[in-house]
Amino acid sequence: MDENDILECEKGVYNMDEELNQVQGKYFSITDPKDINTVIYQINRTEKEFLKTSPKYTVERLDSAVEYIGDKKKRTFFVDNPSPNGNHLAIFSFGKDRVVVNTGFLEDDRVRISKKPTPLKITTLYNEEETEYKDFAYTPNMKRQISIIDMETTEEVKPVLYFDEEANEVKGKCKLKPYKKYFAFEVREKKD
Repeated sequence: MDENDILECEKGVYNMDEELNQVQGKYFSITDPKDINTVIYQINRTEKEFLKTSPKYTVERLDSAVEYIGDKKKRTFFVDNPSPNGNHLAIFSFGKDRVVVNTGFLEDDRVRISKKPTPLKITTLYNEEETEYKDFAYTPNMKRQISIIDMETTEEVKPVLYFDEEANEVKGKCKLKPYKKYFAFEVREKKD
């Protein structure tokens, strides 16, 4: 993609069968080459009433559907309840032993994607023994500021949740398998 590529989005309305409520949403597509898998996270700002006890930003992986077109994959991403002020996106394209990091912004009916590298502190996790990685806090609506992704499958490692009685909050830890590579990222407030 070129710098500041714009992908057209289409508006959609999605029904939640369980509660028979309607959720407004948007969707957009990205085509990946054969050996690339793209995952996208929406970056959310924590509601003011929870800021004292929660991280300022949390991440939420966008659901996607895949359509195979020859050697390429057309991946359609869904944003439920898009913000009227737009949605910040973190875009990760996984290839063999590397990750290309980009940012995007969903506004109105388009997605703007910047090609300029995003200054991120990237950690690849690797261990020869099974291990647990980091305690991290959740907001009251069960969102978190960190995500760990299996580099091979691009699936998110689901944390084991527990209640920390001393801190009086829900926390999570991820169990990492030996001899596997993981990509971890965390959204933090920018310091001067």
